[in-house]
Amino acid sequence: MGAVVTITRLDMTASELRAATKRAKDGSAARRMLSLAMVFDGADRKTAAETCGMDRQTLRDWVHRYNAEGLSGLYDRQLPGPAPKLSAEQLAELAGLVAAGPDPARHGVVRWRRVDLRDELERRFGVALHERSVGKLLAKLGYRRLSVRSRHPQTDEEAQAAFKKTSLRRLRQNSPTTPKTNPSKSGSRTRRASASKVR
Repeated sequence: MGAVVTITRLDMTASELRAATKRAKDGSAARRMLSLAMVFDGADRKTAAETCGMDRQTLRDWVHRYNAEGLSGLYDRQLPGPAPKLSAEQLAELAGLVAAGPDPARHGVVRWRRVDLRDELERRFGVALHERSVGKLLAKLGYRRLSVRSRHPQTDEEAQAAFKKTSLRRLRQNSPTTPKTNPSKSGSRTRRASASKVR
């Protein structure tokens, strides 16, 4: 038989805890509230813990959290996660780098790929990232994976426009005109049956 757990925070009653359980969207927090309501009603630590799917020590820890923080202490805390590898200034520089595009003479490419940006970030900031991490950074900055077709720096737009005009004219001259079909003559031809088959 486990010892009784003492709840020192008395701003909520057992019935109020049960009502908060119904409103809680987090199932784990709801189970913790229910176990505390059982403790308020005088249940021992072992019974209250086993009824709500935890062991006695875990219930004791949640009681301490409730005593210190109240109802919000019964919810799981958000973990901070790993620290970002690039600072806000470095992210702003990356955004400027992507917007400006690469210098073909210096970078050797006419448009940025994730692998090129990864190498450039390592060269500039000394930060080693994976290609996928670079893609996540670009998505965070609002860039999409699909982009417009790359444009060669020595593109002659006038020559391209002249080529399109002449090729379209040649295409019209060389294409045979298709004869118009008469709707009454459409379909397959039928053959007269021979006299020997008709009786």
